[in-house]
Amino acid sequence: MRTAYSVESVRAAERELMARVPEGALMQRAAAGLAAACAGLLGRVYGSRVALLIGSGDNGGDALYAGARLARRGAGVTAVLLSPERVHGGGLTALLRAGGRAVHAGDEGVAGVVGRADLVLDGIVGIGGKGGLRGPAVPLAEAVGRSGAAVVAVDLPSGVDADTGEVRGAAVRADLTVTFGTHKPGLLVDPAREYAGSVRLVDIGLGDVLPPEPELEALQHAEVARLLPRPGAESDKYRRGVVGVAAGSARYPGAAVLAVAGALRGGAGAVRYVGPAAEAVIARFPETLVSDRGPAHAGRVQAWVVGPGAGEDADVVAEVVAADVPVLIDADGLRLADADAVRGRGAPTLLTPHAGEAAALLGIDREEVEGARLAAVRELAGRYAATVLLKGSTTLVADPGGGAVRVNATGTGWLATAGSGDVLSGLAGSLLAAGLTALDAGSVAAYLHGLAGRFAADGAPAGAHDVAEAIPGAWRDVRG
Repeated sequence: MRTAYSVESVRAAERELMARVPEGALMQRAAAGLAAACAGLLGRVYGSRVALLIGSGDNGGDALYAGARLARRGAGVTAVLLSPERVHGGGLTALLRAGGRAVHAGDEGVAGVVGRADLVLDGIVGIGGKGGLRGPAVPLAEAVGRSGAAVVAVDLPSGVDADTGEVRGAAVRADLTVTFGTHKPGLLVDPAREYAGSVRLVDIGLGDVLPPEPELEALQHAEVARLLPRPGAESDKYRRGVVGVAAGSARYPGAAVLAVAGALRGGAGAVRYVGPAAEAVIARFPETLVSDRGPAHAGRVQAWVVGPGAGEDADVVAEVVAADVPVLIDADGLRLADADAVRGRGAPTLLTPHAGEAAALLGIDREEVEGARLAAVRELAGRYAATVLLKGSTTLVADPGGGAVRVNATGTGWLATAGSGDVLSGLAGSLLAAGLTALDAGSVAAYLHGLAGRFAADGAPAGAHDVAEAIPGAWRDVRG
């Protein structure tokens, strides 16, 4: 599992570790890993041109020591100093002794240094930076954006918030971010994740001194495989879990079909459908158990999915919310569900909004949600006393009791297609019916859904039905 820790936790761990090791050891470990990553990106170090963008403090020190290592291997290294009076003295001395040179950010020709570079190393601001870049750092970042150089960020791109993933102003866009000791939340959460490029973790020895509870968790194949339900020899369709789907309307029958598709491929032993799209559902999936008597009289289920394409049927939503089983609420259901009734539920609840729906629930603008996704998902989970899956390029899943937020980035931009969220709802509902917690059901569903989107698209457009068809392949890939 990939984990990410807050700036406060990282700094506390670094202080504890520095008390045990020789002075400067952590910086040298970081610089060695950073230089190796830069060398790998360059391919040929000798004769290459490297520009270091150096702010004050240890972040700039890491870049300077890494630059010294590259200079000793024959690279032409120039450090652009934004605050010469506060530059890391040991790092600058090491660079100059290795044959590198230093210029002031305000000197004439600095833009040319960046423009001619094969690689730019961003060491402007460390993990403590807040807000966007300011002063002379802004034109430097703009020059980097115009250059054709490979860009490597030291620990995280300058201008992004390490704890929240927010980008509130100018920031450096990196091709590769080399982070030290542990991932930082901003490297895993959009919009900052888009600025980080590929992320490489360099071990500097923090593993034993970090706290047991991270800020973020990102499941990998191994964790997902352990959570996937597996029928035993004595299993029947009821033991495997029955999921109810209350979805669709005369205007949106396809939402019901797609939610049922996701549910059938999510491991449930049976799917019960309630709603006005029964004919469309049966035509596509004759194995579906259809009822026209409403959710309360549809028969026994272990979980409900309600809301996709529901239109204005608030009564059905209220009936499902009142059920004493796990409930997933999506799409129209989020708008129609009574907030107090959701908060008062005794059984687990999973809400699955996209950014626009989350904004409506919070009473804020969509842009605020998209710019501060981590804060939004936590606020929603606390406000509604429910687990919340916030959909997007990085999907976030948060429990109401706090703890680590799960983050998933297995998807593809091709998943941004009508009906894709309906498939996800059915898939997650099926996992709820199989007995997974709301946090695990949401996390595993997002992971499989993202993989299925990749497999279905394979570099070309794909529809929601293609994504549903690809879920078994994603399941096998994880289990394989």
